[in-house]
Amino acid sequence: MIISLIAVLGKNNEIGKGNKLLCHLPADLKRFKAITTGHTVIMGRKTFESLPNGALPNRRNLVVSRNTRLVIEGAEVCSSLDYALLKCINETEVFIIGGAQIYEQALPVADKLYITRIYADFPEADAFFPAIDRNIWKETGRETFPADEKNPYPFSFLEYEKL
Repeated sequence: MIISLIAVLGKNNEIGKGNKLLCHLPADLKRFKAITTGHTVIMGRKTFESLPNGALPNRRNLVVSRNTRLVIEGAEVCSSLDYALLKCINETEVFIIGGAQIYEQALPVADKLYITRIYADFPEADAFFPAIDRNIWKETGRETFPADEKNPYPFSFLEYEKL
């Protein structure tokens, strides 16, 4: 099983503010959907609560929560990240989609990173992605785009694999 983290980050590894994304970036949302559809996505409870329409369609949704009595329509609740990953043992690739605590726990066991890097600062951010150690992670792909009428900031789609 390949464990992949997928996230959109500001210049300083910002990922969110007040349980919301940093900004509306349609190109990133389209990429996220294309990459994760048909796969299992694992997220923390707060990330699940931030989804505008509940469970993500055409994906198996696993939500990590310490509340073992929690029931979420369209999702399976797991008591830990380790338990969520165990439930996916026979899958080819699973995606960790946030938030900050889950990314922090998952980074040491991850095999691949799909990062959208926004070239802007978000000083109001209150959630951050862990540092990507270049001694452990090798960049294997990059596509860079300017800001346009739909996407308010320049950005890059980056891929990393563990060395």
